[in-house]
Amino acid sequence: MVDCNELCRKLGSDDTDVLRDAAYEAGENGCVEAVGLLAGLLCSRNMGVQEAADRALRKIGGKEVVDAVKPLLRSDDAPTRNASMDILRAVGVQDFPTLIELLHDADPDIRIFASDILGSTDSRLAVAPLCEALLKDHEVNVRYQAAVSLGELAFAEAAACLGKALGDDEWVQFAVIEALAKIRDASSVGALVKALDKSSDLVASMIVDALGEIGNIKAVTMLLKRMDASPEVLRNKIVKAVVRILGGKALSLLSPAERERFRDYLLAALGDDEEDVQDAAVSGLGSVGGEAAAAAVLAHAAHLDRERHPERYEHAIAALREIGLSEALGRALREGGDARRLAALDVLAGLPCPDCAALLMEAFPELPDEARPLAAKALASIAGEEARDFFMALLDGDDEALLLEAVAFLGGKLRLADAGEAIFGLLGHPSDAVKEAALDACVAIGGAGLDARFRELFASGEPMDRLMAVYALGKMGVRDHMDVIREALADEVPDIRKIALEALAEMCGHEQGGLPLIVAGLSDENRDVRLAVVELLGGCDSDKVYPYLERALADADDWVRIRALEAIGNRGERDAVPRLLELAGEPSKLVALKAVEVLGELGGPQAFEGLLRLGGGDDPELVDAAEAAIARLRDEQGER
Repeated sequence: MVDCNELCRKLGSDDTDVLRDAAYEAGENGCVEAVGLLAGLLCSRNMGVQEAADRALRKIGGKEVVDAVKPLLRSDDAPTRNASMDILRAVGVQDFPTLIELLHDADPDIRIFASDILGSTDSRLAVAPLCEALLKDHEVNVRYQAAVSLGELAFAEAAACLGKALGDDEWVQFAVIEALAKIRDASSVGALVKALDKSSDLVASMIVDALGEIGNIKAVTMLLKRMDASPEVLRNKIVKAVVRILGGKALSLLSPAERERFRDYLLAALGDDEEDVQDAAVSGLGSVGGEAAAAAVLAHAAHLDRERHPERYEHAIAALREIGLSEALGRALREGGDARRLAALDVLAGLPCPDCAALLMEAFPELPDEARPLAAKALASIAGEEARDFFMALLDGDDEALLLEAVAFLGGKLRLADAGEAIFGLLGHPSDAVKEAALDACVAIGGAGLDARFRELFASGEPMDRLMAVYALGKMGVRDHMDVIREALADEVPDIRKIALEALAEMCGHEQGGLPLIVAGLSDENRDVRLAVVELLGGCDSDKVYPYLERALADADDWVRIRALEAIGNRGERDAVPRLLELAGEPSKLVALKAVEVLGELGGPQAFEGLLRLGGGDDPELVDAAEAAIARLRDEQGER
């Protein structure tokens, strides 16, 4: 058992190490006898000693600690005074009468400190004395701190006295308003609104913000009544508060007359200097709608920097979509500057309606060339069969961006058989992007006509034609085109052989004849083809694959062997452990290191014993790799 008296003796030492250790022990063992000495050590110039004493006093706590630390509030030394404040914030609630006594001290600084500490007690017992200080103390800074602390406590019981303090000095009003906003009690709404008429512009602005944070709907009627008589800046703040309280949807529930009146206020607030007021106005205008709202929000979106403020821009675009199709969007498309036209296109891209699609198609001829791809993209995102002829016409053009949109829409979205022949013709386009898009679109459309066209293309003397044909026919149904796939596996061009192999992936191990066709590629003269086979086998869910991966471990190319090792590790093929141990002695350092790594992935007793042997070898790199693999196995074993 610890002798607290002995610890007290050590706390009188000049040795800082002894002091620090003794303070720690006193705290751990709750030595009340040491409290006075520990409080004295808060004045130490040694940071370690001071921290140890601070920690010990917090651990011991109780009235004794409060009594011992209380006098240090009067210290002229700021660090000591701050340390005592922090301790009393932590344990002061354990001796509430002392804190109340400090709240009536003759020294206003002590009363400020006491008000601060009471705000950290998280106790309802603090509300009444703090309210008394708020309403009766003659020192303004004490009243200010009392209001701050009541806000920190955030108990609804404080709302009444805070409301009474709204007539205090402006400095105190700031803290009172913030406190009421934190408490969010409905009973304070009336007092806050009533105080608007007697407040300075700054305080009134804070009151309106607080009402918005409180979010009580009964404030709305009172705020709306005060809008006409309020100066512009305050009126804009009221707009923000009302939008925040009601939310956008509820604004539509206002009567037609109120909605029209409030729309005017929203339009004015959109020009406010504060971004949060502008954003609130955007939300409100999105809900109340109308042509004036659409035009104003569209102009606002066009002036925003999309790169610097993407969230604000998207917020404006969302509000415009909520308003719906408007004449303002049409004017922006046909007559607007680049920024306004771009904003209109962004709106329409997420506004699916027949009239929206019609507007885009009607305005398209009048658009500058640089805007047309964006318009086509927007149209493709919202249109259906009604845009068929529009996009078919684009297939006759030579603008790459427009061709890509047309191909994706007709082939990918509509899968329009009538467009198949025109899109097939684009396989000869000079742009690789157009070729790829056309190929995917033809696959999506499918059908007997395109099937025949791709079979004809496979007979071409051009390797690119044959490659595209094999890819498409494989995607359109490998089983229906096995004659082409078999022939492609023997093509003189390695890339075509690779595409044919990839087409067989779905047959891997599941259909008779599929796997033999794939593994035959392990004998291919081209390394890339053999790599493709190994990758395909690694992803095959058949249990017949391992012998072929083991065969690939004997390949003449190190990278084929490494990919085979990776596939074995990913598949968890523990039957490979003996072969991997052999490969760990390979002359090829890359292969040997990969084999060791995979042994760590596979695990098991045999792999572990082999890695231990490798860890005792002479090659530093292999030793490091073996140790890393062993560490991995140990970690995984520990997790189990």
